[in-house]
Amino acid sequence: MDATGLALYGRKLWEAMSSHWPTADKQPGATPAVIEFAGRWRDMPKVVFSSTTSTVDWNTRLVTGDAVTEIARLKADDGGPMDIGGATLAAAAMRAGLIDEYVIVTHPVLVGGGTPFFTALDNWVNLTLVETRTFPGGVVLTRYETR
Repeated sequence: MDATGLALYGRKLWEAMSSHWPTADKQPGATPAVIEFAGRWRDMPKVVFSSTTSTVDWNTRLVTGDAVTEIARLKADDGGPMDIGGATLAAAAMRAGLIDEYVIVTHPVLVGGGTPFFTALDNWVNLTLVETRTFPGGVVLTRYETR
């Protein structure tokens, strides 16, 4: 997260994040990691892509137009690191070839449904593994660059 200059969210993930992280560090039992992440999350510039949400807070800008066009514009403007969160938003960016790096965090939980994170693509996306980290509780982070 230190390298991220801008976080991009679809509506559903935005609703989940904005209902938890603004006050997560004030909750009883908040760990040092939660306290640190909550502060960083509030301070980080964010963009929410939604045609149904009308207001956003916590250093966030709302975009109601075409997400792919806006992501391409943001990428061309400064080229700084951006995180894309939310399966539908990430799928649109994947199909448009706008993702340079994939950071996948796998939690040891199987869920029986939901929106697939990896959408059907017209072409293969070849990746090169650049990092693997294992965290307590079995969480694994893998980072890939596109080729």
